[in-house]
This record gives sequence, C-alpha cells and structure tokens, in this order.
Amino acid sequence: MSFPDERFCSVALFTDAYFEQVRAAACTVSRPKLQAAADILARVYGDGGTVFSCGNGGSAAIANHLVLDHCKLIQTDTKLRPRVVSLSAAVEVIAAIANDIAYGEVFRYQLQSMAREGDALITVSSSGNSENIVAAALWAKEQGIPVISMTGFSGGRSAEIADVNLHVSADNYGVIEDMHHALMHILAQYIRQSHMDEAVIRERTF
Repeated sequence: MSFPDERFCSVALFTDAYFEQVRAAACTVSRPKLQAAADILARVYGDGGTVFSCGNGGSAAIANHLVLDHCKLIQTDTKLRPRVVSLSAAVEVIAAIANDIAYGEVFRYQLQSMAREGDALITVSSSGNSENIVAAALWAKEQGIPVISMTGFSGGRSAEIADVNLHVSADNYGVIEDMHHALMHILAQYIRQSHMDEAVIRERTF
C-alpha cells in the first residue's frame, strides 16, 4: 500500500501523517552518496564546466529552480562561478524537438549540442523511467559525463545508469518531489558554505 491508504477526516491529521512520510523519506537518502554528488558538482563548478539539469512535470520545476540556487546562490560570497543550464526551461526548443523528432529526445538532443568534457548532468525523475531522462543519462554516460540522478519509488533505469543515485524511498509523488527539492537546496547550500570564510557564514542568511 502507498500513502495515503485511508481517508483522513481532517487536514490536520493528514498534515501530521504527510510530514511523517517526509521525515521517514529523508532518513533513507544516502549521506555518502550526497557527499559524492556534492564533490562532483563542486569540481565541475571549480573547473569552469557546466551542470545540466532536466526533469518532467514537477521534476522540471525542480530542474529549473536548481539553476537559480546553484548559479546565483553558490557564487555569492565564494570564488566559484557556476555555469548551470536546465534542459527543461526552453519550451520552444523542447516543442520543436518533440514535434520534429520525438519527446523522448528532448533532453539528449540538447545535450549533444551543448555538453562537453568536464560537465555533469543531474536528472530528476520520481519513477526514474521517463524515456527522455533515460536517453539523456545514457548519452552522458557514453561521453564520460558524470550523471547524478534523483529518484523515488523503485529507482527505475536512471538509478542504474547514474554514477551517483540520490534515491528517496517513498511511494508518494508529493513526498518524493519535496525531498528532491530539498536535496537540490542542500547541495547548493553545502557547496556554498564550504567555499565561504567561516566569519562570513555567520553574517549571512541562507
């Protein structure tokens, strides 16, 4: 059974149960894998590479939001100058590729035009099985570009392809997406503070 598996009579009770699901899901995320993901991103940002992100639906919103926090936030008070591109952002490009080729190619096709050695790819997919996510991850792997995947449910194919799989053990889309969004923030804030002077950290609001 998945959450919710019964009817709740009040939003208060549902809220308490939902947040318990979030708490439990947070405990399932591998801390060593989070460190591995942070190390990959910090290396790419420090070496002048580009981090690409992609996702569908709610995961597209996370991929787009990642550009803000990983581009604007990380360079504040640090010497890092991250280059971050969301493959989910340009609706004109996505529509053209989907119409002329296939929706399953919308991310891979963009990657083959822009990605270079020294870059990295972050995929966001609750199921881990979206065809366009899998196609992009496979192409990146073939080019030697490290792949960080955020997944939920059973993890799917993108979990198996990724160099680092940030997996959330949960069976509710909202809970999984909430955790993926949190992981995006955690990675951005961790990398930023690790490149800041400690005295400055105390003066800033994160």
